[in-house]
Amino acid sequence: MRPSDKFIRLASGSRLLFGTTRTSRLVSFSALFLAICAFGAVAVAPMAPDAADLPVKKITQQLALPQLDQQVEALEEAEQHFVSQEKVLRGDSLGALLIRLGVDDNDATNFIKSDPVARNVMQVKAGKSVRAQTNDEGELEWLQATLMANNDKPAHTILVSRDKDGKFIATDSTAKLERRVEMASGTISSSLFAATDEANIPDNISSQIVDMFSTNIDFASDLRKGDHFNVVYETFYQDGELLKTGRVLAGEFNNAGKLYQSVWFDESGADHGGYYTFDGKSLKKAFLKSPIEFTRISSGFSMRVHPISGLWKAHKGVDFAAVTGTPIRAAGDGVVDFSGTQNGYGNVVVLKHWNNYSTAYAHMSRFATGIHKGSKVNQGDIIGYVGSTGWATGPHLHYEFRINNEPRDPLTVNIPNAAPLAANEMAHFKNVAADMAHRFALLRPDPVLNSSMRLASR
Repeated sequence: MRPSDKFIRLASGSRLLFGTTRTSRLVSFSALFLAICAFGAVAVAPMAPDAADLPVKKITQQLALPQLDQQVEALEEAEQHFVSQEKVLRGDSLGALLIRLGVDDNDATNFIKSDPVARNVMQVKAGKSVRAQTNDEGELEWLQATLMANNDKPAHTILVSRDKDGKFIATDSTAKLERRVEMASGTISSSLFAATDEANIPDNISSQIVDMFSTNIDFASDLRKGDHFNVVYETFYQDGELLKTGRVLAGEFNNAGKLYQSVWFDESGADHGGYYTFDGKSLKKAFLKSPIEFTRISSGFSMRVHPISGLWKAHKGVDFAAVTGTPIRAAGDGVVDFSGTQNGYGNVVVLKHWNNYSTAYAHMSRFATGIHKGSKVNQGDIIGYVGSTGWATGPHLHYEFRINNEPRDPLTVNIPNAAPLAANEMAHFKNVAADMAHRFALLRPDPVLNSSMRLASR
């Protein structure tokens, strides 16, 4: 092929590649030029110098070091304070406790031993903490300890400190505790207390679980392996330390496929509430079997020869033998209908309860403070003390249980449950119950099991 033919063919191919018109050829050549530039940039980029080959310039600068002797002098001049916390050990002495707290102060030791408020520090139970602050000489600046009171009274804090003149003073004030609501679950393998121990539930809470469900479950014979329970309860902390457990707020127990539930409700807020089912029925019996703890029956509800008159007549109550001064408790919630002296009864209190029930307590040595006609009492409140006033041959309580003013044997009568919640209390109760139901839903391990469990009839 001749060169001229090759050129003509190349020109023809370029027309096909770059177009036949002048405009199309300009656009095509521009695109080709940009592509060549991009390719060249990619090819040239690796030609940049390696950073490791670049020259390194070392710069040295003299820095002034701080004067250590000046720092030490400043620390020595500054007043130091040290706060320590130690747990009281079993059999601990005041001296040993103060040494562990870093206290080296004879004046403080002597003050705590001699001051009637300050020496209560040594009543702190083993395992609980005491906090103290000292200066760098070991002199006590303040010491704080919290004591738990008995009979559900509030905890109180003992604070030993110095006044503006540097003299020690001791104060006793109600402790500020942080209330928490705890939730826990357990499964029965052998016993309830073994299950609560495994779940780290305090013994006090375990005992309350038994009390809550004892009317439905015999914990000695009714438990089955695999029974499951959930519980919501109070705890009280101070400075991050658990000081005490409170009340069980709600519980549920799945025993042999039956689900028992209970929730604490106290409309008054005066700690006179009780446990109810989730539909508002009280779990508490309306009346105690005995108004006196730890006693014996000296005379039952029956015909007998009266010990004073010698006549054969009906004994319309039950006599509980007890020493003079033994507290007598109200058998149920009610209002004082009579308080005074009444013939052979001597000092007697008559309580009027709901639904035509009433109870009488005779031969008292004295009445409790605040007991008078019209005063309101709650089950378990002390209303008087055992004596031998009236027709009595010795100290005892004569107890009568009446329905429509007719005496009944309190040991055999079918004791009803406490009165149900009033209509005006139900709205608040439903809110409390709904909150506890939500907590139980979070605790339940198996949603399928939840839907299959049936609520036990009360």
